[in-house]
Amino acid sequence: MVRACDSARVNANPMKTPDFLDRYFSISARGSSVGQEVRGGFATFFTMAYIVVLNPLIIGTVADKTGQFLGDGKNPSIALVAAATAFVAGILTIVMGVFGRVPFALATGLGLNAFLAFGIASQMSWEDAMGLVVLEGIVIAILVVTGFRVAVFHAIPAQLKTAISVGIGLFIALIGFVDAGFVRRMPDASGTTVPVKLGALGNGSLTGWPTLVFVVGLLVTAFLVARRVKGAILLGIVGTTVLAVIVEAIGKIGPQTPDGSNPNGWSLNVPTWPKNFIELPDLSLLGQFSLFGSFAKIGGLAAVMFVFTLMLADFFDTMGTIVGVGRQANLVQEDGTVERTKEILLVDSLAAAAGGAAGVSSNTTYIESAAGVGEGARTGLASIVTGVLFLLAMFFAPLTEIVPFEAATPALVVVGFLMMTQVKEIDFSDFETAIPAFLTIVLMPFTYSITAGIGAGFVSYIAIKAFRGKARDLHPLMWLVGALFVVYFALEPIKSLLGLS
Repeated sequence: MVRACDSARVNANPMKTPDFLDRYFSISARGSSVGQEVRGGFATFFTMAYIVVLNPLIIGTVADKTGQFLGDGKNPSIALVAAATAFVAGILTIVMGVFGRVPFALATGLGLNAFLAFGIASQMSWEDAMGLVVLEGIVIAILVVTGFRVAVFHAIPAQLKTAISVGIGLFIALIGFVDAGFVRRMPDASGTTVPVKLGALGNGSLTGWPTLVFVVGLLVTAFLVARRVKGAILLGIVGTTVLAVIVEAIGKIGPQTPDGSNPNGWSLNVPTWPKNFIELPDLSLLGQFSLFGSFAKIGGLAAVMFVFTLMLADFFDTMGTIVGVGRQANLVQEDGTVERTKEILLVDSLAAAAGGAAGVSSNTTYIESAAGVGEGARTGLASIVTGVLFLLAMFFAPLTEIVPFEAATPALVVVGFLMMTQVKEIDFSDFETAIPAFLTIVLMPFTYSITAGIGAGFVSYIAIKAFRGKARDLHPLMWLVGALFVVYFALEPIKSLLGLS
């Protein structure tokens, strides 16, 4: 609620808020000021700027089926992906501020980028994978325009939506532990059936300075998050990277080698200062997508299922974020809707397509926008400030080249924890829902597949309801989705039966 004294103070000084800004963004009407909006924009940026580092480490370090990395290179190009990540986040956040007129910022979605890297790009080229993201964004935009998005939102049980987020959180945390070398995959010739073990040597012991850097970084980042320090994740990445640079300067540890002769070396990057801290951003990644190439590579049904899975994850995270942050900013109306909902959802949907078209994965509205709201942001002016800061961050992309996995992955583990905290919303006393939710959560990390987790959750939920005589309780869209997942899981037997394999 706007306090009368706040409103009077703003209106008493017309020079503080120019008339055209005040009218367009409703700054005074929402009890804010230009100063509050600027502070809020800075707070949101520093809270979510970590994505400029994390996104390249997730999608920029994974080769596609052809063995190529993003940008059609034989080696990862972290700065290339970082520059494009910052550029798309900046442009879309500014669009949200101008068109949506709310203090919501957008950037590449965590979880969505992991699914794209580990679940989709492994089966096709990066260009084809990004084409699926563009299609997903277009489909969601159509659903927004037609009003169908709300119908789908209500069709999926709320606890299954929650389970998807929790499962992705565990999956991201596992990626963080593995990439840091804290947990190592066991080779086939190791003489054990255990797939992973603790430590670089897989003997249950933690060895090597890089592992120590990871542990220190994890503890420090966890402490900052526990203390509710603003920008905790970004501060954790920066601080751990500085520690890694110092350790490398003293110990001359060097990188891990392909032949395994230096198992205690750094992974991804050796933390040494780059020649240039600032340079003109390379945006050549933009436009590297193939809209329908995936259909020829993996078949129409599999491509459609991938689009659906991307849409599902993007779909519900956004709805929850908008309502949660909107309520904090006093933008939720009496009927439970948020002001300018259609405009907000349309920008968010187009952001998904824009992220794919720019080669950086689907962009979505960030819950970290709440940091800016906490600093007083109430309008789209704050989003414009955040967007401009993202555009400036493009010029510092070379700094991402000094960040090893051991310095960045503590953030992945902590982000996994934050996503997992939603598990409390699942009623585990209701087995009809709890069992499908459990399967959704555990199968994502256990199978290294987000699709498998979502599919198992949907199919088991429908089956349990049907076996208990509650088939009529299921929305028709749930039956459609369940049937698609059954076909997806049984695709190879079906091909064999039809003589197509």
